[in-house]
Order: sequence, then C-alpha cells, then structure tokens
Amino acid sequence: MDHLSDIKKFARKPVNDAAFAGMAKAYALVMAKPDTRYVACSDAGELERVRENFLKKKLGLKTADLDQSIKAICDHMKADRTKSRLTFYYLLAEHYGKLDLFVKK
Repeated sequence: MDHLSDIKKFARKPVNDAAFAGMAKAYALVMAKPDTRYVACSDAGELERVRENFLKKKLGLKTADLDQSIKAICDHMKADRTKSRLTFYYLLAEHYGKLDLFVKK
C-alpha cells in the first residue's frame, strides 16, 4: 500500500512530508501486522483504543470532542473499506494541529 497516496486522497491540506515520514517510522511495526494495520470504525473497542492510546497518550489531548473527531474521520473515510491506521492517525493529528509532534528536530 502506498501510504502517502492514501493520505493525499483524504487530507484536507497539502501533506506535511516531514510529519508523514515521522509517523511512518513511528508506526512501522503496527503497519507491518495485518491485524493492526487498519482501523475498524465498526468496533467500539478499537475506537476506544484510538481515543485512549493515540489521542490522549500520544497527542496529549483532553478535550471533550475526541469521540466526535474519531467519528468524523470514520465518516470522511467511509468510502474506503480498509481504513489505514497511518492515514487515520495522520488525519486526526492534522485535525488537532499536532503534526509537528512527528517531525524530527
């Protein structure tokens, strides 16, 4: 799968190449496993893990709209049956203005 093309297909702004590279490196192991490569929007447990492990722990967010933003990304990507975790995370980080967390300094 060409992850950069997938992100470009769904991103609302031009892709931040440095952030993409950092995310691709950070999540390389997750993306290598078939059972963790995709986000299942129909699985409540999966969405809870995205909220707790990515939005709260990784991005440091504590706002009340986390579930709404996850649902919005699910809706935005609904045409794609296999929602790439890397694309999903990129779109969430972009939404919250947190892409810089993945840019190597």
